[in-house]
Amino acid sequence: MNDIPTSILFFTIFLLIVFSAFFSSSETGLMSLNRYRLKHLVEKNHRGARLASRLLERPDRLLGLILLGNNFVNLLAASLGTILAQRLLGESGIAVSTFALTIILLIFAELAPKTMAALYPERIAFPSAYVYTPMLKLLYPFVVSVNSVTNGLLKLVGVRTQGLEAESMSQDELRTVVVEAGNLIPQKHQDMLLGILSLENASVEDIMVPRNEITALDLDDDWDEIIEFLVTSQRTRIPVYRGGIDNVVGIIHMRRVISLLAREELNQENLETLIRDAYFIPLSTSLYQQLVNFQANRRRTAMVVDEYGDVQGLVTLEDILEEVVGEFTTASPVNINQFLPQDDGTFLIAGNTHIREINRSLGWHLPTDGPKTLNGLIVEHMEFIPESGTSLKIANHPIEIIKASNNAVIMTRVSAALTPIREDLTDDNSMDGD
Repeated sequence: MNDIPTSILFFTIFLLIVFSAFFSSSETGLMSLNRYRLKHLVEKNHRGARLASRLLERPDRLLGLILLGNNFVNLLAASLGTILAQRLLGESGIAVSTFALTIILLIFAELAPKTMAALYPERIAFPSAYVYTPMLKLLYPFVVSVNSVTNGLLKLVGVRTQGLEAESMSQDELRTVVVEAGNLIPQKHQDMLLGILSLENASVEDIMVPRNEITALDLDDDWDEIIEFLVTSQRTRIPVYRGGIDNVVGIIHMRRVISLLAREELNQENLETLIRDAYFIPLSTSLYQQLVNFQANRRRTAMVVDEYGDVQGLVTLEDILEEVVGEFTTASPVNINQFLPQDDGTFLIAGNTHIREINRSLGWHLPTDGPKTLNGLIVEHMEFIPESGTSLKIANHPIEIIKASNNAVIMTRVSAALTPIREDLTDDNSMDGD
């Protein structure tokens, strides 16, 4: 070593620092790759992505190879640095060499390269994959030997290194990815994707038309009343019952009725021949499952029943689709003007409005894990039917009761949240009332 020129030692140490920077940056770059984008690039036949993906199939071997190279060049650089320091400074140069190389390696071979690789992983990872692929083949026996010892030690402490499946995204994680996609996905498409993800978390009870608002035909009415109902109805599919809504006998399609009305051939007898059997579903059915059921049964309208078989509401295919794509059908007479904006920034909201509809339309975060309507939420919070003029606060939203009857809240004035709603408040119904 003493015969090696000083200039050669300086140059060799410089090269070793460059190699150390390469190993450090490539380690961070490969481990920071977006696995889903990597799969996409592999499908596009990107050669660098294919090599990187193959290396990442066995991360223990890849890390063993990288650390083997990194430790080798760092130790060699330290040894040469010590020799160089002794030649220039004598015995005191050992301490100087240790301190100087520590700072140099920390900045130029660790922090700076790893920071750059974390910011631009693909620019570092894909070119380095071309180096590591042949390097792994060349050093394969040694790398496997080192990994075998390491894996054996991990097994002694109960850590499995093989047979582990790739971790998949949870629904909440996928929702976060969609939300943070920013300009990569148009806002309308983001809303649709989030709507699809929410279908599994909501049931038909959340969106159904409640039984007291169902527009239905009573076959026991006078014929003149039936005709008037059919002529003035704004619905395409109408439930038909006898005596009471719990005795639903089927669904009638107005297209068939209009055809008979136009030919003046409609009577009680052939009206009943147009009735199709009703389709009943339980309250707890998730929206996603019901969407599948509608498709499988080729139905568009279902009667929602509770555990006793009593009709609780009605849900349609359009109702579920609106959870995904937003409103696209004409509002029913009952629901017209449910959200009336006021000059002071508040909204007049009917008590029978679904909470999910309020949150979706106004971007609010009223709790949805309990009652399904604003009236139900208010009554559950107060534990009695409030009188007109009563004020309260739920999930930081000031609410004033504008009109109430003996059994329900009819109309309210609701303000936006006073402060941003934290995630832990969205499930809290126990806010202080005034």
